[in-house]
Amino acid sequence: MAEETESKQSAVESMMEKISEKIHAHDSSSSSDSDSDHDKPASPSSVKAKIYRLFGRERPVHHVFGGGKPADVFLWRNKKISAGVLGGATAIWVLFELIEYQLLTLVCHISILALALLFLWSNVHTFIHKTPPHIPQVHLQEEPFLQIASALTIELNRALKLLRDIASGRNLKKFLMIVAALWILSIVGSWCNFLTLFYISFVLLHSVPVLYEKYEDKVDPFAEKAMVEIKKQYAVFDAKVLSKIPKGPLKAKTV
Repeated sequence: MAEETESKQSAVESMMEKISEKIHAHDSSSSSDSDSDHDKPASPSSVKAKIYRLFGRERPVHHVFGGGKPADVFLWRNKKISAGVLGGATAIWVLFELIEYQLLTLVCHISILALALLFLWSNVHTFIHKTPPHIPQVHLQEEPFLQIASALTIELNRALKLLRDIASGRNLKKFLMIVAALWILSIVGSWCNFLTLFYISFVLLHSVPVLYEKYEDKVDPFAEKAMVEIKKQYAVFDAKVLSKIPKGPLKAKTV
């Protein structure tokens, strides 16, 4: 009898050990699955949906500017070229705005200096044993000018379409935004002349995009909060002012 009870106890203990091993194995597998699910990175689409980008941008800043050489200049991909372009614009602004040079006077003075240097070089090249200066011929390709004309035509048609949509009165929000932008631009234009305004815009194009590209992770959340606040204020303005404006029959039909 003692041997039977011992065998029964050992069988029960072995069964209990097997059951506990199965339970531990199931717990470990479930915990590993949960850890793997927890560690699995979110899909790019879900992450992309959560991230707010300024002006609804979906492409990098470099692609927004066209992705070519102009984008490289604006984003300082080549610092020498960008610095040269900005320095040239600064020199032009200093000449015409601070020194008050006139365009015709500047062109005449540069032409006189170039002719004098060419004349001296042509007459002394025999004494210094140097070849006379070679004036190259200018060959302009038609393709870049056609591309520029095509791009300007597309942008002009977009501007005309925008003006047509605004003039039709279908989008009051866009109408108010354009009027406010033009009003602000008129105020800025009264402070400075066209050349200074063009130079300020040129400097901003060479500074704001590169700074935004560098700190976009900090700028985008702030811009998101600002856009939410602007939409709230516009909703209040719409409820208190715009909704009380009487609408014509044509506008009521389109709505």
